[in-house]
Amino acid sequence: MAAEPIRQAKVNCDGASRGNPGESAAGVAIWDQRGESLGTISLYLGHRTNNQAEYTALLAGVMSVQILGLTDVEFRLDSELVVKQLNGEYRIKDATLKNLANRVKEAAAQISNVRFVHVPRSKNKDADALANDALDARSNR
Repeated sequence: MAAEPIRQAKVNCDGASRGNPGESAAGVAIWDQRGESLGTISLYLGHRTNNQAEYTALLAGVMSVQILGLTDVEFRLDSELVVKQLNGEYRIKDATLKNLANRVKEAAAQISNVRFVHVPRSKNKDADALANDALDARSNR
């Protein structure tokens, strides 16, 4: 009997910025429905605000989910602002954030079932560590 294809996932995303704006990075950890890791991303982003880093981490997560062919995904972020903006609870005034949010929404529209969920920092440690690893690697050059 063939194993059930992986369709569901939880994706933890986090952006980090040392200074606001400042040197920034993104971290993404993807877990399947059994809680097994499907992969991680640790990406240096350059000079950005913390909210730009948060959105960019989420965009990287959404694009990775598309590549993996996942259809039911919960994106988990510790940025309440980003989650509430994407869920339509807060307006997006900043033009750069509006552009990033539109890119996230366009990419997420290709996934059948998507949820953006706020989690406390304590539940987003993996993604936070990945973002900080990218910053630390850059500063140790």
